[in-house]
Amino acid sequence: MSERVGPLAGVKVIELAHIMAGPVCGLMLADMGADVIKVEKNPGGDDSRRFVPPTHGDEAAAFMMMNRNKRGIALDLKSESGKGILRRLLKDADVVIENYRKGTMEKLGFSYDTLKDINPALIYVELSGFGRTGPYADRGGFDLIAQGMSGLMSVTGEGPGRPPCKVGPPVTDITAGILAAMGTLAAYTHRLKTGEGQKVDTSLFEAGITHTYWQSAIALSTGVAPGPMGSAHPLNAPYQAFQTSDGWITVGAANQKNWLKLLDALDHPELADDPRFADNHDRITHLKELEDSLSPIFRDQSSDEWLERLEAVGVPAGPVFDVCQMHTDPQTLARDMVVDVEHSREGTIKTIGLPVKFSATPGKVNHGAPVYGEHTHEVLTECGYGEDKIDELVSSGVVVTAS
Repeated sequence: MSERVGPLAGVKVIELAHIMAGPVCGLMLADMGADVIKVEKNPGGDDSRRFVPPTHGDEAAAFMMMNRNKRGIALDLKSESGKGILRRLLKDADVVIENYRKGTMEKLGFSYDTLKDINPALIYVELSGFGRTGPYADRGGFDLIAQGMSGLMSVTGEGPGRPPCKVGPPVTDITAGILAAMGTLAAYTHRLKTGEGQKVDTSLFEAGITHTYWQSAIALSTGVAPGPMGSAHPLNAPYQAFQTSDGWITVGAANQKNWLKLLDALDHPELADDPRFADNHDRITHLKELEDSLSPIFRDQSSDEWLERLEAVGVPAGPVFDVCQMHTDPQTLARDMVVDVEHSREGTIKTIGLPVKFSATPGKVNHGAPVYGEHTHEVLTECGYGEDKIDELVSSGVVVTAS
């Protein structure tokens, strides 16, 4: 195992999480240098191991993406021996992450109050569908449900009268993981000052709500719920995608200065004198007429031609990439957002890189996701278990070690 680097090097994290929200939190911490030990259920492991196709060899691509940079062990937490192993892991851990249904940790004997007695400095991170308090605390949660209930699906899609549409990626899962990582770092800062651990609680529902800042500002001010607007912006115009002769581009000419620059690039200065488009308020009020005026102009030339002209005058604009195009874009590569990583079974694979850069303590993707039970023997040895005891735990089915 390569040495951990990054601002969180030396921090020990136990990840009792599966699929996405909790693993995103663990991934963020691992990429910043924490030693994240992922505890998978025995039997079966993380459910994302069965999110196939696609695979890299015998390993699920989805699992490999969410769990690189972590060590992995497989435990039967219904057995007393398995619970004993977890207690040893948590006794000197800095952070534990869990995204079970409410009450599961209590039934297993690992509630926050219980763990606080044996490790007062522990930061106990909970991710759930709706949070641990409130009338929906007992409900399970998935990204689709959270997107619907947080209002995201009501403002996503082509326009009024169309079926509700979810954001393509599971944004509430991912955002909840990032919020949990942010909360972990805040709690860790508090612990550095006081020595005290605490509980951190966030949810997919709240993660979805945070994406409605602009739409909530409108609704709270006017009492009217905004609807879907395609790629357009509810507060600025023009700020959306336009079709060209050979594809689509995005144009961010939202303020007055960029609006006038856009008209220069389009070679249509007369639109500056149109009272419907005089300022941003007028352009938002007459957004349909604005789109009708600009769309035929953009369709006259190719995406590359328009992007060159817009860049020349300083108007923010860009192509609409598919994911494969994004992966090979020079800016993606220059920022190390697609990197090679070594997997113990499948060799060199590509994965997404660390999105935060540090000048003094850079993070790094050190290794690929663990195969099932890959680090069980290693972690048990670190916990003080001898070879005979490890063999006994394996033979009894309490733990799984990778072959």
